[in-house]
Amino acid sequence: MDKTIKLILENNKTFTGYSFGYETPAAGEVVFNTAMVGYPESLTDPSYSGQILVVTYPLVGNYGVPEDKIINGLSEFYESEKIHICGLIISEYSHQYNHWNANKSLGDWLKEHKVPGIYGIDTRELTKIIREEGSIKGKIVFESEGEIDFIDPAHENQVTKVSCKEILHYGNGSKTVVLVDCGVKHNIVRCLLKRDVNIIRVPWDYDFNTLEYDGLFISNGPGDPNHCEITVQHIQKAMQQNKPIFGICMGNQLLAKAGGASTYKLKYGHRSHNQPVQMANSTKCFITSQNHGYAVDTNTLSDEWEILFTNMNDDTNEGIRHKTKPFFSAQFHPEAASGPTDTEFLFDMFMRTMENGESKIGISQWRMENELQKGEKFSILNSQLSIKKVLLLGSGALKIGEAGEFDYSGSQALKALKEEGIHTILINPNIATVQTSEGVADKIYFLPVTPFFVEKVIKKEQPDGILLSFGGQTALNCGVELFKSGIFEKYNIKVLGTPVQSIIDTEDRELFVKKLDEINIKSIKSIAAGTIEEVHQAAEKLGYPIIVRAAYALGGLGSGFCNNSDELQILAEKAFNYSNQLLIEKSLKGWKEIEYEVVRDRYDNCITVCNMENF
Repeated sequence: MDKTIKLILENNKTFTGYSFGYETPAAGEVVFNTAMVGYPESLTDPSYSGQILVVTYPLVGNYGVPEDKIINGLSEFYESEKIHICGLIISEYSHQYNHWNANKSLGDWLKEHKVPGIYGIDTRELTKIIREEGSIKGKIVFESEGEIDFIDPAHENQVTKVSCKEILHYGNGSKTVVLVDCGVKHNIVRCLLKRDVNIIRVPWDYDFNTLEYDGLFISNGPGDPNHCEITVQHIQKAMQQNKPIFGICMGNQLLAKAGGASTYKLKYGHRSHNQPVQMANSTKCFITSQNHGYAVDTNTLSDEWEILFTNMNDDTNEGIRHKTKPFFSAQFHPEAASGPTDTEFLFDMFMRTMENGESKIGISQWRMENELQKGEKFSILNSQLSIKKVLLLGSGALKIGEAGEFDYSGSQALKALKEEGIHTILINPNIATVQTSEGVADKIYFLPVTPFFVEKVIKKEQPDGILLSFGGQTALNCGVELFKSGIFEKYNIKVLGTPVQSIIDTEDRELFVKKLDEINIKSIKSIAAGTIEEVHQAAEKLGYPIIVRAAYALGGLGSGFCNNSDELQILAEKAFNYSNQLLIEKSLKGWKEIEYEVVRDRYDNCITVCNMENF
């Protein structure tokens, strides 16, 4: 049995758990990370120096830790050469691990780096405390050890702990970049090296103005940027040369300070892989990876600077740029390992600024593109202003695959519409749902979700728009019938969200395969069939084993595997009870399937909501 260990917070709240790391006391600031995966990357991120990290995902350690190798001066799998957190807190620890490149357990890795870890902690309760009080000082103690004092990492210069101690060189590219190491993540170096550069990595307090270079890069790092005043002075001196400057995370804060702005400590900090960030003067939104506890006070920016990115959750600054000179920065991590990489184009922007000398062309072009997007935004919004009343089709009676998940999505849609000041009407006969609760929708019709009743409601309420995507197969099938019968056109109703033709193209198995062929997406060989005879003909042509898929059917009803014609006869007869079309295709048993769920808005912002591995 692992040793009992305690986490004591500054507010005297105590949590008791079990040790699975190095058995030593530790103190620091308790922060939480909402990332589902990526603990090798998070633990080796220098920006976590001085932090006791709470991982909110319930099970940790199941995929172990890879054996790290140093290749060309960089860690192969990690973000630095060591673990930087003071301690790790998790809910449930998997003592057994299984992954193709795992070499050791998470516990063994913590012991190697002399970092304590606790499991058996109610991380949900701990997260609630942090959400109420903000990041809070804490300490990890063993019952056999004496008491230790709380430590505020903000009072210490964390940067000097994680920065390199001597000048390092990487690459042999056409452009030379000076990288000011305030605690740089290795993937930043990798992203620069991919772009044909020669990197000179210098310590945080080194006067890099004595070096020859084409661009200056200021890295991420931990703690309070006010401890790096000497770095700020060096950046101010570099600005006089008008050479391109790009900063990430702490680099954003130090660039802002060099431009005369100030910074402040965030209540919680941003430490996760799912932070939405919007580019200024545009409708473009990015999902980003972040790890910082301080932010730039945009009210203190001079007229020479402007906001580049803003956090959509709390409106804090996520990047700045100079209006006329090639200086810009991002508070988030465009290199993002692990995490989304859709902002890696900022490295390309940095390269363009170096190629264009002082790069006024690059910055001007960027601004022009944003102004075009800004105009596009207003034209799109103006086209939506006529939508004042929206009808939402619920999922109907309780059925497998059309209960909780569609009640949730429908409820969220109704809440979002209300926030936009849009009058909402709901059709759903199921009273045992959240969306039919008082106050969620403005008006509710407890009627079957069928074309007959939906048309009656449309005729009476005269809605401007209708939503079909929040009621599962019932709402989709109903919407398709209304579309084909001309009801939407008759009452001048705009279908919001996924167009009906797209629903038809994806629900009709044969059409879907043809659409995939049009864009050169590989799909398994298949044949559509409308009769039992056609089903057997298709199976003989493809060869057993085969899989039967029913079109327009909820949750795979009527679908299944068949190894011979007798099995196929039984399944096909059953499947035609649910659908008038079956797709017969080669069996994929034994293959691994990775499925991604992607949501796209009308501005073409795409978010991967989740991914799944199907067996």
